[in-house]
Amino acid sequence: MGVVTPPTDRTPKQDRSRATRQRLLEAAVACLAEHGWAGSTVSVVAEHAGVSRGAAQHHFPTREDLFTAAVEYVAEERSAALRALPVQGRMAVVAALVDLYTGPLFRAALQLWVAASNEEQLRPRVTELEARVGRETHRIAVELLAADETKPGARETVQGLLDMARGLGLANVLTDDTARRQRVVAQWAALVDAALD
Repeated sequence: MGVVTPPTDRTPKQDRSRATRQRLLEAAVACLAEHGWAGSTVSVVAEHAGVSRGAAQHHFPTREDLFTAAVEYVAEERSAALRALPVQGRMAVVAALVDLYTGPLFRAALQLWVAASNEEQLRPRVTELEARVGRETHRIAVELLAADETKPGARETVQGLLDMARGLGLANVLTDDTARRQRVVAQWAALVDAALD
């Protein structure tokens, strides 16, 4: 009978594969946020994730697959962050919604939007994904704000808030807009409160 050698890595292959995929998605988001679309190649992401280019292409055969999955990951992270918010006053909810659009997750999504505006093969995937993300974000915002969408103007108030938050996120891309943003958030929280009560 032959000698059986114990495996050196006791982590199941499927778990290692999931961990590799997760590292690639996180690295893709970080690369998009730091280097933009032009500077974010599969090789750069693989290096950032600490895996081979072949391993990256095993999980994501094309660049578009990788970055679309990365933005979907971003969307899931944003939704999870929103769902995790404790029930609290509208001021805190408005501030949390704005925070989602001023961090690295939004910055990465923005880079993909810009790329999709010029890349025909990427555009339909990003457009469909963003429509889904927009609906989910709106639904969660309505819930957190306790907005009654049967009331005239309530739906538009929530959508206006999300559009404003996105605009503040864009303003924050070039310069730190924290001081002005805090005043705008306070004003919008008062407007939302008045409109939804």
